[in-house]
Amino acid sequence: MLTAGSIFRNVGGIAKRLWRYRLVKTFIAAVLIFFGLDFSFPINTCVPYSTLITARDGSILHAFLSRDDKWRMYAELDEITPTLRDAILFKEDKYFWYHPGFNPIAMLRAAGRNLLTGRRTSGASTITMQTIRLLEPRERTYTSKFIELFRALQLELHLSKEEILQLYLNLIPYGGNIEGLKSASLLYFGKSPDLLSLAELTTLTIIPNRPSSLRLGVHNALVVQARNRWLTRFRTSHLFDETVIADALNEPLSAYRREAPQLAPHLARRLKSENPNTPIVKSSLNPSIQTTTERLMQQYANRIRAYDIHNAAVLIVDNSSWEVLAYVGSADFTNTLDGGQVDGIQAVRSPGSALKPILYGLAFDAGIITPKTKLADVPTNFSGYQPDNYDRRFNGPVTAEFALANSLNIPAVALLKEIGTPALVSTLRKAGFSTVKKQAKELGLSMILGGCGVTLEEMTKLYTGLANGGMVRELEFTPPDRRTTPASSLLSPEAAYLVTHTLTQITRPDLPNNFDNSYHLPRIAWKTGTSYGRRDAWSIGYNQRYTIGVWVGNFSGVGVAELSGANTATPLLFQLFNVLDYNSSLGWFRAPDARSKLSTRLICPETGDVPGEFCSNPVTDYCIMGVSRYRRCQHQKAVFTNSAGTISYCAYCLPDTGAVRRAYPNVSPEVMAFYQSHRIPVQPPPPHNPSCERVFERTGGNHLGPRITSLNDGSEYFINPKQAAELELSCQTSADVQTVFWYLNDKLYRRAKPTEAVFFKPRPGALKISCADDKGGSNDIRILIKPE
Repeated sequence: MLTAGSIFRNVGGIAKRLWRYRLVKTFIAAVLIFFGLDFSFPINTCVPYSTLITARDGSILHAFLSRDDKWRMYAELDEITPTLRDAILFKEDKYFWYHPGFNPIAMLRAAGRNLLTGRRTSGASTITMQTIRLLEPRERTYTSKFIELFRALQLELHLSKEEILQLYLNLIPYGGNIEGLKSASLLYFGKSPDLLSLAELTTLTIIPNRPSSLRLGVHNALVVQARNRWLTRFRTSHLFDETVIADALNEPLSAYRREAPQLAPHLARRLKSENPNTPIVKSSLNPSIQTTTERLMQQYANRIRAYDIHNAAVLIVDNSSWEVLAYVGSADFTNTLDGGQVDGIQAVRSPGSALKPILYGLAFDAGIITPKTKLADVPTNFSGYQPDNYDRRFNGPVTAEFALANSLNIPAVALLKEIGTPALVSTLRKAGFSTVKKQAKELGLSMILGGCGVTLEEMTKLYTGLANGGMVRELEFTPPDRRTTPASSLLSPEAAYLVTHTLTQITRPDLPNNFDNSYHLPRIAWKTGTSYGRRDAWSIGYNQRYTIGVWVGNFSGVGVAELSGANTATPLLFQLFNVLDYNSSLGWFRAPDARSKLSTRLICPETGDVPGEFCSNPVTDYCIMGVSRYRRCQHQKAVFTNSAGTISYCAYCLPDTGAVRRAYPNVSPEVMAFYQSHRIPVQPPPPHNPSCERVFERTGGNHLGPRITSLNDGSEYFINPKQAAELELSCQTSADVQTVFWYLNDKLYRRAKPTEAVFFKPRPGALKISCADDKGGSNDIRILIKPE
């Protein structure tokens, strides 16, 4: 019975006997030397390939020259079809699958012929040896042959046969700077190798042997003759089906030099720089949508060029996968005069009003507003910042949904002041706004009107988040199976739905001219923006399937009077939606399910608050349960007056009989000033009973004191001491105030009506300005007067 010990003893005995033979020792020594040389002189198979940017379906969008200025495109294994493999091996190396890198029989046969004739009449290079010669070109000498033989063994050791054949096909020359079968296939036939016919494959297999004389597109007749000779050999050897060969023999040759694909140049450059050593970078672009977008943009750019507007950029995103389907960075990449190579999708620009939807969403989530909450669109001074509306008009009290849909500036700034600039900045930083992150310490209330830097990519991502219920993550420029990023919540689903519901309204001023009665109006939620100086026009919209961001303007930053988000950017946005997804099969956004906090309630249309004592016609409004502010409406207040309504009574002087309880408007000083300036009749409460002897204590009461609107608290004013110009004092008061008193450094300066402008001549130095009303309210500011 054999045991393990006996087996080892037998093997050891055999090894000892073999070691006595010199041939065995020589073989082992040769193997050790080979591995030593392989370790010391490793073969380098890293080749600088041309970078190819492909679409999501695998088609090539853009091709770049390699680092050594060659068209050397990388053919993947699945592009090497059995037909191509059989044809190239039949012609170049029939025993490729069997030899270790060299064919000893072929080498002996070639050496014998060369010795008999005294010259080189035939070669014995295998595909492996030819690959080595392409990797490391050398003079054709016997020494070079020995080196190639060693390198061939190395290549066979480190690569599989399939990989060696792939490397060979990627390196074979086709004349000029074209190398590799895939490069020739794309540049001469306009298709990838796996789509070539037998005739086309045979053509490409014969060119590398005679790249100078058999030039495609120049010597096509000679190429056809050589091709048909090899097809005849294929027929004789029964390599392919007779019918296939007959068709190949009759197939005309239409090869000519084509331009390399140059679609999506901006994204192609971006992906190439992000993947410098990757020969094939697969993008998420949809080639049909990309081509359509480029065509529509060029046509639109040609129309608006008459207005001295020269550029535009478009980004289209799939809402479900966050994949970028179209990426057009400029109207014409080849136009160097207008900065066509600038990537408008990554360029930092001013957003105008395009950030307002996220602000309103934050206000919904903070419980500050609901869609029908009334906001004051009246002239307002925000500590020295006095914004204006786009049309320089004011609308008085408006609903929040009206303010957002009509892109009113004053309500937006007021909301931002209440929410706080840091809250908005934090949200945008969370959404990946890099420039906002850098500017965070410098940003103020003006950022909601465009006083910050954003990119089209960031803005489109933000609106894609609105389409996804307030969740946002990074856009995918390559297929999402390669990388996915976690999503973060910017808004609740309820707030995102309320924003979407508002942005879907079509009765709004940013509807393009001539679109209000058009059946070509797509069903989308959208928002426009126009930056200060009319330098940037934005229009970003979304439905269930796509989010599309459009920017129009000049990369030079030159403003144009005709430029606006509504009439310059939105027509292109609508056109893109009409072409790509006019009747979307995905339907429209639905309100969050029954488990959400979104509900409805009755509110007073005068304020948007819960109906109070004087609210007789309530309406329905959305609210977020447990979040939206629950406040009783106080648009009117109860005041006791005499029967004639000429004087009012406080609780201290209210008579036992004869007093009448009446309701009077209860509006803020800013709104009252707006009503008075527009001569809108508002009946204020009558003056307080002059016989009342009570000393009013207003601190903590319901009375709204005056607000000084000019000058600005904490500001410095420079004057010419010799010819000092007068400064104006103005204030806003509540409706029941009849008289205000102005004080300079606590000394009475003048008594005036609330709407009366008061002027004074300042002197250098610190100055305290006070304003008191006849109801006991007061307001102080401090300024500094400096000589020029």
